[in-house]
Amino acid sequence: MTSSSSSSQVITEYGKQNIFGRETQPQLVEDYTSYPEEAEKTNGRWAMVGFFSLLVSYFSTGQIIPGIF
Repeated sequence: MTSSSSSSQVITEYGKQNIFGRETQPQLVEDYTSYPEEAEKTNGRWAMVGFFSLLVSYFSTGQIIPGIF
């Protein structure tokens, strides 16, 4: 039995054929120049959502946290 091997096949150190192409290196882009401004906006918006839900629950049930007392 003869085996033909082409030049494109790469044999690993374990004797198996590597069938995967070469992977590109991941590129890490760290650009945090506008992060503080965006974090402040996001925190403020979530605080408004929480305050609004607190008001809605208080006006609809008469309790700040419905179901506790």
